[in-house]
This record gives sequence, C-alpha cells and structure tokens, in this order.
Amino acid sequence: MQTRYRVLAGTLAGMVVGVTTSISLNVFAFKQTVESTPPLNELQQFSEVYSRIKESYVEEPKDKELMTNAIRGMLNGLDPHSAYLDEEEFKELQVGTSGEFGGLGIEVGMEDGFVKVISPIDDTPAQRAGLQAGDLIIRLNETPVKGMTLNDAVKLMRGKPDTNIDLLVVREGKDKPFKVTLKRAIIQVKSVKNRLLEPGYGYVRVSSFQAKTTESLMEALDALKKENKGDLRGLVLDLRNNPGGVLNAAVGVSDAFLDNGKIVYTEGRVPDAKMEYNANKGDVLNGKPIVVLVNQGSASASEIVSGALQDHKRALIVGQKTFGKGSVQTVLPLDEKTAVKITTARYFTPAGRSIQAEGIKPDIELKPLKVQNADDDNPFEPLSEADLSKHLSNPTNNKASAPADTADKAKDEAKAEEKAADKPEQKPVDVPPDTEMPTFNKDKNAKAKDKKPEDEDYQLREAVNILKGMDLVSSRNSTAVKPASPAPATVDSKTTAPSDKK
Repeated sequence: MQTRYRVLAGTLAGMVVGVTTSISLNVFAFKQTVESTPPLNELQQFSEVYSRIKESYVEEPKDKELMTNAIRGMLNGLDPHSAYLDEEEFKELQVGTSGEFGGLGIEVGMEDGFVKVISPIDDTPAQRAGLQAGDLIIRLNETPVKGMTLNDAVKLMRGKPDTNIDLLVVREGKDKPFKVTLKRAIIQVKSVKNRLLEPGYGYVRVSSFQAKTTESLMEALDALKKENKGDLRGLVLDLRNNPGGVLNAAVGVSDAFLDNGKIVYTEGRVPDAKMEYNANKGDVLNGKPIVVLVNQGSASASEIVSGALQDHKRALIVGQKTFGKGSVQTVLPLDEKTAVKITTARYFTPAGRSIQAEGIKPDIELKPLKVQNADDDNPFEPLSEADLSKHLSNPTNNKASAPADTADKAKDEAKAEEKAADKPEQKPVDVPPDTEMPTFNKDKNAKAKDKKPEDEDYQLREAVNILKGMDLVSSRNSTAVKPASPAPATVDSKTTAPSDKK
C-alpha cells in the first residue's frame, strides 16, 4: 500500500466569529488519471445544451456562471459530500483545517434579530474588552445589525489582524448602550477541552479534529495528570456532536491510547487511495479504562476513533449509534482560489467494518434524558448518513440502512486562544435615532449558579459511573494472581502513521 499522502483540509461545526459550519474531510495527493476514450456523444449533448441556453434563455447568461453551475451539478449529483468550492468556500475550508482566523474571539448567535454573545473566548480581544455572555451587539461600526443574517454579521466582525472594529453593545442592567473598540487578532481555535471530574477521573472533550488536535490532546492529558497530582484512574473522551475533520488527527488520537495494531485503512479505485494506519508503541494512559461518549452527531473522524478503540477493546463506547459517514473526500485545487471536493475512498475499522450508512453501535446504549408530555407529538429525528440522498452504499452490508436512534443535539463548543490587543475602554454612548433597541427577557437570560456541567448532563454522569465500575474491575484484576506473560504482539507494519505520542 502507498504511504505518500498530504492533508489539506478539515473542518469544525459551530458558529464562531471567523468560523462557519462545514463537513469533515481528508485529503490525499493523487496521480492524475484520465480515461483514454472521452464520452464524445455526451460531450456533444452538453455542448448542444450550452448553445441552446446561450441563444434562447430569457436573459443573456454569463459564460462563467454557466460553467460553474455545470461543475456544481456534476459533483452534487455524485453523493452528498462531493462539491465545487468557490473562493469563499475554499477559504472557509482552509480556516477549519488550520483552526486559525482573524477575528475577535466570541461565540455568537442570533436573538430577535440581534447578535448575541454566547461566550467570549479566553484570552482574546473580546474577553479582554470585558464582553459578557448575554450581551447584545446592535451595531458593527456604523451598520445596524437588525436585518442582517448571522453570516453577514460574522463577515463584518472577521478581518485582517490589527484592524479595528467598533461594537455598540447593550447589556442588561445598564441604562445606555456602550461602545467597545476591538483590535482583531489571530484566533487559534481550540478543538480540545479538559477538566478533572473528580480525583482520579479526567474528562476530555474533542469538538473537531484539526491539524493540532493530537498535540492538544497530549497537552490536555498532561494538564489533567498535573491537576490530579498523579496518573489518572480513568478517562471520559467526549466525541458527541463532533462532525469529524482531519484524518491524521483521528489517527493520532487513536494512537495515543493504543499500544499496537491497525487503526484504520482506506480503499478506493486509485492506488493512492488505498492506505493503512497503524499504532505506534505506547499507551499514554497505561491501559487505564476509557469511556467514549458518542451520539448521532458523531461523524467521520469521530467514528474512526470510536471504531478503532472499540475493535481493540481499548474503550467502552457509550451513547447512541453514530452518524455513519465512512467516506473520504479529496480536495483538488483548480487554481489558487477554487477547488473541487470529491469522494475518493471508504474507510474501514481495524476489524474490517465499513461504517458507511451504518455507524458505530455503542457497547452501551445511553439516550439523553428528556422530559415531555406523553401526548406530545415530536416527529423530529436527527439525520444520519443513511437518510441523505445518493449516499454511498456500505460494501460489507448491501441491505438498506435503518435510521439511527433519536438523539438530542448537544451544543458544539468552539473555543479559542489568541495573542495581542489591549483592553479597550467601554464608553456609554447616545443611541443613534435609527437604531432599534432590544428588550431583555430575564427568564431567558437566567443562569443556574454553582452547578457542575455533569449535574445536568445525564449521559456524562452515567459515563462517569460506568468508568468507575471499569476502574474497580481493573483494580481487582490487577491484584489477582499475575498470569504468565503473553507472547509479544506483532504489528502489521505496512504503513505507520506519524505520532505525537509522549
């Protein structure tokens, strides 16, 4: 199998200033291959349609638009994940991969037509300026926010580092809006968060798989060990609502917890699409129990990690059946500004399972706790890969895939760090006469104080209980009579993925 590859792009979900929603992918470098015999009849038909449109359409169409739409049609007709990327879409893809963008460092949403601050990101211009969760932004420079889409507002807030933007902010409890001048800076998106749940038991949340996710994971585990003042007894790895991202990051995260063996392999039509990744020696947790939390929003790279740890019996997978995206996309630049994204391979777990349109079935099914009236009619069910039009079939199971279990979508977290910018002064200002003012709903803005995240997260609470049980069993086994040493494990060394393992 070929070992030569390069990663070009990956993504994350959520809406942060400078970050938009996208879909996970992975990229290989392919040799150019062309069919020896072009489809002359079909090309002639295309040319005929093109000529008819140019001659007869009610308005004179632009050649560039016609060709772009033709390209989009070709790719959109293949499967849900192949697409043409224009200049803006190509930039967004690259942003998602690198996890860096020029912006302010705030997670935002829309409320009643105004931009609402969901959370300021630590150590960013927004955080240093004192912006708070619940603040409403009513003007960006001199432009009223009312009537804008969230995407439009995000575009205005993004920009080149070291450039300024004025925000007119309304805060509950303040008599007048105040102006904040922020200097944009490079924001480095953090895909990994961690905390100590209780002594001995750590929690790591991976919201997406970016180029630096493996490195961030190792730093998070080191921080947990330091806070715990010793090795961890167990870990909860939260991959819920993680849409995927860079394949190498998924390989690196899996490798961190595996001592040897296959992690994932891919199969496609061209030789360079056939690849295999194996674990390097060393387990950062030294065999301590792991619980992986997944749901129907866990896709692509998340499923690679879950499948690898499940097949090697290294972790217990808990939650709902995953999304079922078992395909690999290749981004092929057409020029410096545009590209095409094409599905080029399927990936398989170490045991040879294709999860395309099937997903990863958890070892322990654990639905989120919901409270609703018995007569409530809620027809909504989150989509899975099998629900998408023209999805690829599963090569190991030709039967139609059933929709996955209903699951509530948890909120994706996208947090970030950046350097630069002093704290600007907040100045109360008179409201321009054409500015529409928001009204606050105290009930909507009320927050529960002094509550741990796991107190309201039934799945996480149960995952901790399961982890403790696994730890207890492991401890009892370690105190039993030590068996004879097993024969050394052999590693299939066709391809070994790079590792950042410490």
